[in-house]
Amino acid sequence: MTTIIYTRVSTQEQTESGAGLNAQIDACRAYARAQCWVVTGEYQDAGISGTADLEKRTGLMTAIGELGKGDVLLVAKRDRIGRDVMLVKTIERMVAKRKASIHALNGSNEATPEGALMNTLIDGFAAYEVAVIRARTKAALQAKKARGERMGKIPFGFQADDDGVHIIPCAIEQSALRMISELKTAGYSLQRIANTLNSQGVFNRQGNPWNPVLLHSICKDLSQRLAA
Repeated sequence: MTTIIYTRVSTQEQTESGAGLNAQIDACRAYARAQCWVVTGEYQDAGISGTADLEKRTGLMTAIGELGKGDVLLVAKRDRIGRDVMLVKTIERMVAKRKASIHALNGSNEATPEGALMNTLIDGFAAYEVAVIRARTKAALQAKKARGERMGKIPFGFQADDDGVHIIPCAIEQSALRMISELKTAGYSLQRIANTLNSQGVFNRQGNPWNPVLLHSICKDLSQRLAA
């Protein structure tokens, strides 16, 4: 029997180190040797989420395209195929249309109702893990926001406090925001606002001239950026 190996990692750290990909490929190669299967291809998606749309999964789509009748798409774990139940079902149908099958080292590879149930449970738990992580991340960010702590990139109009955790208004940037607000209230277009700011030497955080695109992003939540 011939097989094509597919591996995937989602985090940038794993992508850079290669540890996750190497562990998967080694496990799949060892299993293929034990089964006396011939590996005809190895494909991967590095730094790609298991919930990403199929058009972003170039490695997986190429692997599926290489499958022939009776071939096996071999993965170390079922969640390497995906972490969304409907997405995994779609991929399974694509593989089945090529008269091939998916074989996961941690799943059931028997074409029985019991095997299908087991795989559905595994896929469900993988999707559940993603949902839990997202919920915890959202809750943590909301808690940080409630405490007035910085979250990611500091918005224009603010700067990090001395403790490096909280953010406080930045006098220079707040002055620029007030000018933008006044010009916007006066009916100036974004291009005219940009020209006015640039002519007066009032530039953005990087010291570069303003343009309508940058101002559009600022004006979307201008009232929230302006300190009381």
